[in-house]
Amino acid sequence: MGVMSSNPVDEPMHYGEVFAAWSYLSATKGKIAGYQTMLNHTGDEELRDFIQDMIKTGKQEEEQIERLLKENGVALPPTPPERPVANLESIPVGARFNDPEIATSIARDLAMGLVACSQAMGESIREDIGMMYGQFHMKKAQAGTTLLRMQKEKGWLVPPPLHLQEPVGAF
Repeated sequence: MGVMSSNPVDEPMHYGEVFAAWSYLSATKGKIAGYQTMLNHTGDEELRDFIQDMIKTGKQEEEQIERLLKENGVALPPTPPERPVANLESIPVGARFNDPEIATSIARDLAMGLVACSQAMGESIREDIGMMYGQFHMKKAQAGTTLLRMQKEKGWLVPPPLHLQEPVGAF
């Protein structure tokens, strides 16, 4: 039996897995702090609920990856401080992020998160780590669909130019 033939949890992480997990954790911690700030700027109740779900999901991912890294003797990245709750009306109008900007920013984060999870899954040779990122990927895809629907319903989605003409001639 070789080092890679036992229970995946007992297998060592390779450098790519360590770097992916550490980087993902660092980004997740930053996103949680950012979403706490965005929550202070959000007036739309449905978007507020969505952001709160994103924070909750981020904290769950943070716990899983921290546990993985600690079990493998890897130092953790720093955690930004929790953001205080602020009253939306106390933020000057010109200094506020507006709801469509917040939704677009989160949509971008979800798209980048899908790519990061896909890359980490592809690099992983430990099945448990690949599956963990698979679960994160699925949750991000579901959240992205929910957010896209919200953006469409509220008129916040700015699509790229739509191609409506039929091609002329055969290729």
